[in-house]
Parts: sequence; structure tokens; C-alpha cells
Amino acid sequence: MAEVFEYPAQFPGWFIEYFDFLAWCIAVVVLAGVWVMFFRYGKFSYGIDFGCLWKSTVIIILTTAVLGVKQVVTVRFLAEHGEDGNVVRIDDGTLSYTYRDGKTTIIGLEDIVRIYKEPVTFNPPPKFYVVADKAGKRDSVFVTENLPRYETLLKILAERSNVPFER
Repeated sequence: MAEVFEYPAQFPGWFIEYFDFLAWCIAVVVLAGVWVMFFRYGKFSYGIDFGCLWKSTVIIILTTAVLGVKQVVTVRFLAEHGEDGNVVRIDDGTLSYTYRDGKTTIIGLEDIVRIYKEPVTFNPPPKFYVVADKAGKRDSVFVTENLPRYETLLKILAERSNVPFER
């Protein structure tokens, strides 16, 4: 009997695919607003003085902050929602992982050589990798804790493939 596990889709697929671009556009608009305020209320002279140094320092710090915050938000969002809409299916002898864009990765349960949790989690939630080796070619898929019943999935995989789950 086939077991099906699906990530809940909290956002539309197009939003997740283009989140990086949308966040970049918002960051550039905010940065443009900073520059508008800078030129509107800044008093400039053509000589080099401490006022010019101070204003340049402020604009460099604000530019770094705006683009840095965009990067942090994008990385965090994609770590938490990058798999939304993906489906994991365990049939009689295969594990198939279907991405929301329609691509599918199929791994035979007899080819699985390792099931483990990533040693260090840099972006939550932690990932659990399933690694297969077939004819000298390695392939892997991962699931996260955002997958409902992910523990059941890992338990079923460990039982059917006779490979212990490494925590």
C-alpha cells in the first residue's frame, strides 16, 4: 500500500518561486527611498570635509543594512517554505519525491544506503537526508520537520530498506 506525505502549501507556488525577486524589488524600493531622503535633506558641498565623510558613511551603512536584511529574510523564508507543495510517496519498492514544479526523483528502497539527520542545522528546520547508491551513482532527497508525519516517513523508510536511521 502506498504511503503519501505532502508538505502543506501555505503560499502559492509562483510566490515561493519568485520570492527572491520580490524581496529584491522591495529592498531596492526601500533603498531608493533612503537615497531620496538623503538627497532631499542632505546638504552637499563639492569639497571634501567631515560632513561629506559622515553622509557617505551613513549611506554605505544603510545600503548594507537594506540589502543584508533582504538576504536574511529570503534565506529564512526559503528554508521554511521552500518545500511547500512537494509530495513524498513510498510505494512497494520505491521512494518518489515530486517537486511542486512537476519534477520527480525516484529512488529504489533497496538502493538506500543511508538515512540521517544533517549534523549541523544552519537554517531551520533541520533536514533529514535519504541517500541512495545505484550502480555507483549517488542520489539523495531530503525532508524537513515541516513535513507532516515526517517521523512516520523515516520510520517506514528505515523498516522497508533495512537501513537504520541515524540521528
